[in-house]
Amino acid sequence: MRRMMLMMAVCLGMLACGSGGGKGNETAEEQSRKDRVEVLYFHGKRRCATCMAIEKNAREAVEARFADELKNGTVVFKSIDISEPENEAVAGKYEVAWSSLFISRWKDGRETYENLTEYAFANARTAPDAFKSVVAEKIDGLLE
Repeated sequence: MRRMMLMMAVCLGMLACGSGGGKGNETAEEQSRKDRVEVLYFHGKRRCATCMAIEKNAREAVEARFADELKNGTVVFKSIDISEPENEAVAGKYEVAWSSLFISRWKDGRETYENLTEYAFANARTAPDAFKSVVAEKIDGLLE
């Protein structure tokens, strides 16, 4: 009798653990298909002042102008440490090996992106207001 009760408890436990899995996967799948704009800042462990300014000012531009869009997932800001093993695939996808800034648009499950790295290095530290404005304008244009 004890064995039977134990087996029933194990089976119920397995069913309970597995029952929510499908919903969670659907939600992740739905999110991956959601139209959105992603601002992707790639960096390594060591960063210079300009690299830190790129992240800081890009994040500030997004948070200041797109707070509602950040909340609903229409705009996403990601800071990605390319020195971490779990980020190798995404770094490879965008072919980055050092600090880089990309703005990516997902529409109907398809991605297009623009590499703003050169502009970011030229302006994020020396002309932060202009840099923030360009980042915001790029996002605005992709949201239309």
